[in-house]
Amino acid sequence: MKRLTELFVGLYGCEPQQPTAITNSGSNRQYYRLTDGEHTVIGVIGTSIQENKAFIQLSRHFEEQALKVPRVLAYTEDFAVYITEDLGSEDLFGLLQNNRTEPRTQTLLKKTIQALPDLQFKGAQGLDFGVCYPIAAFDRRSILWDLNYFKYEFLKPSGIEPDEVRLEDEFDRFADELLAYEPNAFMYRDFQSRNVMIFKEEPWFIDFQGGRKGPIYYDVAAFVYQAKAKYSADEREQLIQCYVDALQPYYACTMQAFKQCLQPFVLFRLIQVLGAYGFRGLVEHKAHFIQSIIPALALVREFLNDSRFDRLPYLCDLLQQLTTIYPSATPDDGQLTVEVMSFSYKKGYPTDFSGNGGGFVFDCRAIHNPGRYAEYKQLTGRDQPVIDFLEKDGEILGFLEHVYALVDRAVKRYQKRGFTHLQVMFGCTGGQHRSVYAAEHLAAHLAAQGVRVKLIHREQHIETTL
Repeated sequence: MKRLTELFVGLYGCEPQQPTAITNSGSNRQYYRLTDGEHTVIGVIGTSIQENKAFIQLSRHFEEQALKVPRVLAYTEDFAVYITEDLGSEDLFGLLQNNRTEPRTQTLLKKTIQALPDLQFKGAQGLDFGVCYPIAAFDRRSILWDLNYFKYEFLKPSGIEPDEVRLEDEFDRFADELLAYEPNAFMYRDFQSRNVMIFKEEPWFIDFQGGRKGPIYYDVAAFVYQAKAKYSADEREQLIQCYVDALQPYYACTMQAFKQCLQPFVLFRLIQVLGAYGFRGLVEHKAHFIQSIIPALALVREFLNDSRFDRLPYLCDLLQQLTTIYPSATPDDGQLTVEVMSFSYKKGYPTDFSGNGGGFVFDCRAIHNPGRYAEYKQLTGRDQPVIDFLEKDGEILGFLEHVYALVDRAVKRYQKRGFTHLQVMFGCTGGQHRSVYAAEHLAAHLAAQGVRVKLIHREQHIETTL
């Protein structure tokens, strides 16, 4: 903070007032709003010198090309700390979340996608791509980095152990295909609504430090298939058409030809973001990324239904498996949904994809376990012989009476306060018998009261809405 203060003093001749930290969902950079009452700027402390240097040099080049990016006002000699102009606090993502149908939002959305060809082609004019970090161009190595990031940070943590040879063979074929597309320009790489600031009623662009030379299709895929932007199929079609129209001065092509080229990049982008969500969400437990997993998988499910890639059958089969492992999105209609889940403690606690946290976790392991007996080992708590065993023993019935009392009270309070999500989880050794029985019966108990219930048996890959 001392070095940021020194830069500010160098610009304006006085120290800033108490700095305000700005929440950052993804990177390890620290952002602060600094002001002396007259001047307001953004101060950045970055952990990667090369990444900071890339942003500073790209920003200055884009400014020379009259592109709408924040001006870098000052930076330290070692590039560890820098100050940019303040573009305010309104971003396109917030508008889409809160005022999606308003004419102003729709106008700014179209302006954003129409500005992308300028960013790509003007941004590439005269640019020394050697300043890009971590690499200068979209190449085989970078493609395989992202594909393997997905494999190790999302696929395997989700419980899928792939056939490594088959998967790597398809990764190689996929890389060959992606590298065959033209034209190449400046590839922003993270062109999405969170990185679009609204300033003076125009879209301005941030967080382009990961950009490099690459095919133009990637950025369109990143924008129109951003999971939490929740574009409908019609909206995506309209946005792609806006882009193709704006592209014509730089590269003439038809809408049909562009969409054919776009499809493999949509698949690649979805895979790339799942890897990022896996690491940032499942490993680092950052709420924004955890909440993005379910809508991202919904897009994967939609994409596979519409655009089956026969040339990558094994990869598509694995993606299809992923869509069955994770729960589906909860309706966003303001009503309470109680998510009731069974799970195995051996495989860890379930993730709360709503990002709300809280709820109940009930441990069923003290209850007499039918899984200890051979005749029940291949059955679950949904099968009648297991149900008869547990109910004849009776222990689980008393257990559930206490569960019902606690959960019923919470549901009434949640409904009264307008909450939309409550998670109730039952764990046992294998997630097969006792926890499944308990989850089934709580779900039925709540549904009988008119409560919307999403019932999930995690280890059985079963999901039902009651």
